[in-house]
Amino acid sequence: MHCPFCRSTDTRVLDSRVAEDGSAIRRRRTCPSCEKRFTTVEQMQLTVLKRSGTSEPFNREKAISGVRKALKGRPVSEDDLARLGQTVEDALRSGGWAEVPAHEVGLAILSPLRALDEVAYLRFASVYRGFESADDFETEIAMLRAERATPQPTG
Repeated sequence: MHCPFCRSTDTRVLDSRVAEDGSAIRRRRTCPSCEKRFTTVEQMQLTVLKRSGTSEPFNREKAISGVRKALKGRPVSEDDLARLGQTVEDALRSGGWAEVPAHEVGLAILSPLRALDEVAYLRFASVYRGFESADDFETEIAMLRAERATPQPTG
């Protein structure tokens, strides 16, 4: 680890703590050369295994780019979209995957998108699940209506 102040490579760890959610480690460090202290954060690298067999680091912006297309013309703010992206990343990280199959990224998007905007959900699901006819849309809409009609437990 290089010191951010003097670029020395001889730094010492003074203290290590697991972050609140357990997905990262905070380390308090000191540099013997300049005697300054600094903090580093180590976070688990989430990688996506693509259909082609290659893998790449998870990119939240790439994951929500398709969602952004589905939301075109819908009354959803960028803040809402950013929260959706965080929710998707949190869900994937909590799954404990070393490599997340690309298919799972799409699945992780569907539920929070449905809660955010049903029209965008239908648009996204139609592409993601490969709807081929109006019947596919009708089936999905019937399921949405049935879920809406079922009383949700409060608690």
